[in-house]
Amino acid sequence: MARILIIEDDDDIRNILSQELLKEGYTVDAASDGIEGSHLLGNTPDLVLMDLMLPGLTGEELLPMIPEEIPVIAVSARSSVDDKVELLSGGCVDYITKPFDIKELKARVATHLRKRTASQNVGVLTASDIMLDTTKHEVTISGEEVRLTRTEYAILKILMTDAGNVISKSELLERTSEDTPDLVESSLKVHMSNLRKKLKEIGGKDYIEAVWGIGFKIAL
Repeated sequence: MARILIIEDDDDIRNILSQELLKEGYTVDAASDGIEGSHLLGNTPDLVLMDLMLPGLTGEELLPMIPEEIPVIAVSARSSVDDKVELLSGGCVDYITKPFDIKELKARVATHLRKRTASQNVGVLTASDIMLDTTKHEVTISGEEVRLTRTEYAILKILMTDAGNVISKSELLERTSEDTPDLVESSLKVHMSNLRKKLKEIGGKDYIEAVWGIGFKIAL
């Protein structure tokens, strides 16, 4: 589950936030001042809830210390438009004014965590227990690497991009033509057979279905 760092000097607010987020199943770290909060950044939180007027280090001083990929929600009694614009421009993904509704705060936390997860998964395709990392050009089944040729990888990538849909032979040939000039109609059957065999050797089942007279699809 996601780890959330709360940096809030008000004991009551910090305790309420901690209790409510723990109920949601999150792992929670809590700091009562900016210096302690900067140290807890070492635990690599998935999201930071931060007051602005903090002892030790202010929220504005802390913000540049937080990695860009970690979403920061400012929670503050300061409610002017200028304050909000400044914080959002400075790197916060959201701004909640005190006093706040705890349901709304939890909803915003969940929304920004989903966005972060989605951004982290860009370039990663999944189907059944197969994972294809388009950045690393790696394919794994339940964590075990599947060694594929360039052509086999290209075929699998197309099938997983449209997981559940039938991809015709002609579409496969067209979509792989630039990256894999060795894939032609006469060789498709051999490449597909080798790909299916390699996947089955690792996963113990058939992952690619042949749809008679049409093409192929990933079995979900």
